[in-house]
Amino acid sequence: MSRPAPFPWDEAIGLGLGVLRLSPESFWRMTPREFAHALRAHGLGVVAPLTRTILGDLMRRYPDG
Repeated sequence: MSRPAPFPWDEAIGLGLGVLRLSPESFWRMTPREFAHALRAHGLGVVAPLTRTILGDLMRRYPDG
């Protein structure tokens, strides 16, 4: 069984402090849900990964060869 990828702290802190311009205290007090809503409000929401069905459909519609 593979281990999940570690949480991308560098990216999260960069977005929170640099893009959203939160103070460090505000950033660390936010819940993950609040942070996700703040990102979406700035057009930076997380995109869900492709499902196997959608990927298969895209591969059929746009083959590499």
